[in-house]
Amino acid sequence: MSRARADEEEYWHSSKFRAFTFDDEDDELSQLKESKRAVNSLRDIVDDDDDDDDLERVSWSGEPVGRRNRLPSFQSLSNALSDTGVKNYAPELRRPKAEYKDYSSDWSPKDTVKRMQRGKVCSLERFRSLQDKLVLLDEAVAGHDGNVITAVLIFLKRTLRREILFRELEVRQVALCHLIHFLKETGEQKLLLDLLRFLDRTEEVALSQYREHLNIQDVEKRREFLKGCIGLPFSAEDTSHIQDHYTLLERQIIIEANDRHLETAGQSEIFRKYPRKASILNMPLVTTLFYSCFYHYTEAEGTFSSPTNLKKTFKIPDKQYVLTALAARAKLRAWDDVDALLTTKNWLGYTKKKAPIGFHRVVEILQRNNAPVQVLQEYVRLVEDVETRLNLATKYKCHDVVIETYRDLKDRIQLTAYKCKVERGSAEEQNINSILNNTQIRWKN
Repeated sequence: MSRARADEEEYWHSSKFRAFTFDDEDDELSQLKESKRAVNSLRDIVDDDDDDDDLERVSWSGEPVGRRNRLPSFQSLSNALSDTGVKNYAPELRRPKAEYKDYSSDWSPKDTVKRMQRGKVCSLERFRSLQDKLVLLDEAVAGHDGNVITAVLIFLKRTLRREILFRELEVRQVALCHLIHFLKETGEQKLLLDLLRFLDRTEEVALSQYREHLNIQDVEKRREFLKGCIGLPFSAEDTSHIQDHYTLLERQIIIEANDRHLETAGQSEIFRKYPRKASILNMPLVTTLFYSCFYHYTEAEGTFSSPTNLKKTFKIPDKQYVLTALAARAKLRAWDDVDALLTTKNWLGYTKKKAPIGFHRVVEILQRNNAPVQVLQEYVRLVEDVETRLNLATKYKCHDVVIETYRDLKDRIQLTAYKCKVERGSAEEQNINSILNNTQIRWKN
């Protein structure tokens, strides 16, 4: 899973999954973006509803697709179309079949498409030859109306053999795009796979098959299905994602079984104090890492539920790991763990504070979790940008940091003005007076 560092940031910040949370209020975890890209964000397939009416109705209104490539809402469209024709939802446009049959034989493909675009009643059954059907399709594409294109495709899908339909669509990319999208939306998986195989789009075939895991509710069956997906003809990057997905679910099954036992038996203090509100199964990677940092932070790397084991197994970047671990430990108000997380030691044995996410982010996370002023001040002092440091210190009433900063800037006016913001007779006021009376300081104003 070797990746360039530039790709790592996108890799861990592009999912749409909502993270796990332990209460009903917004917290730092709700802002954590999920980890994996394409294969972990595939949507559920929409089921199609068959309709046996001889003549269906559909509204053909809508913006043209053309350059904007607008695709119609296929779920509602598939419920409104039949294989034999189309009709409009508006009551005033309804006509007896006998009425339109008198004139339908005179409509050319171009006229038919224009009527469909205006919402008029029409039947496509009169187009019997392959040539007429293809001309009808070409006119629909030229009209740039996605609903009309799809209606014609539904008619061709019913009246042409698959190999002929596929062959003709291969040289009509706009129509092909509409059909593929329609089949995905309506869940016609078998036809979609046949089409993709005909087009030799092996990776799309693999991704379409992978999408089926969303329909598998049993976790063991889903795990076995994902294991089988690893051998499908994905790209190298997608193969890596699939492997990670399988490994993560396998890990979650083990963690879930163990933690459920501990929670039920009442053998763990943290589970007694903070009962779980959701299962870890099928959760995204960053959510799993947060869970691990919350419940299993001190475990040795050799255990599957250890945060450091997850970090190593899935090659989680330091920035993402620190952000997630900090959010979890701050939620527990474990300030010693926060201190250790942000402390590094060099080869000479000297220690210093380091925050790959920036100390301003550290301060914001700690403040959201109601860290005491003494803890906040320690990290506000480490914000390098003076203006940002002063803003944070003022906002969170870290008086000592504000006083020290104005002293170091030799700004007598601002320090004097700040004296009005502290409590009279307080230690902070005494400190300000002491600094203002210090004759050794060469004030700038």
